[in-house]
Amino acid sequence: MVLIVQRAGYTLGMTTKPGHRVLPFPDRRAAGRMLAERLAEAVDLDQWTERTVVLGLPRGGVAVAREVAAALGLPMDVIVTRKIGYPSQPELGVGAIAEGLREPVYDVRMLDRLGRIYRGGSPLPPVAGWCVIVVDDGLATGSTARAALRSLRAAQAAYLVLAVPVAPWSAAESLRAEADQVIIVATPSRFSSVGEWYLAFGQLTDADVLALLG
Repeated sequence: MVLIVQRAGYTLGMTTKPGHRVLPFPDRRAAGRMLAERLAEAVDLDQWTERTVVLGLPRGGVAVAREVAAALGLPMDVIVTRKIGYPSQPELGVGAIAEGLREPVYDVRMLDRLGRIYRGGSPLPPVAGWCVIVVDDGLATGSTARAALRSLRAAQAAYLVLAVPVAPWSAAESLRAEADQVIIVATPSRFSSVGEWYLAFGQLTDADVLALLG
């Protein structure tokens, strides 16, 4: 089953409840807290007691995931992914690589290096039989999230939830076959980039990710 929260297109300043502004998000922390509210309403976590983990997609998704994990009282970690950018537009993802996903576009040395950076050499947490909530700060094409979800499915995760604050409806639709539930706070009708829907959207460094994970 896939559940998309708030399908209707949003515009700047639109609200879902009195005094509760949706877009633009003040920053990733605020987006994470709002996303946690939607997850609590939409996902039945009682059946996954002590078998649910939140995994953030680096780098920005880790900042959102930290707030989600804190609000829901869940353990948090990172799943290493890297977007493959279009040469003239690096921010436009045309593919992605993810640890554990054995597909033709796969750079073992890069992923091993990133794994050492983010987790100090520790492996991906065991996910077989678990409910896994994959969090990013937003979707553009969805390629990075797709790679992460497929790698977790290959690792035999029992239930996959993709949770992001903002995404175009087309990207959400394209991920229907990859996750059991997709939770999105807002799907703007006009979408150019994730950053346009945040007031503060500074680029995070690997040091920032380590601090969040710590």
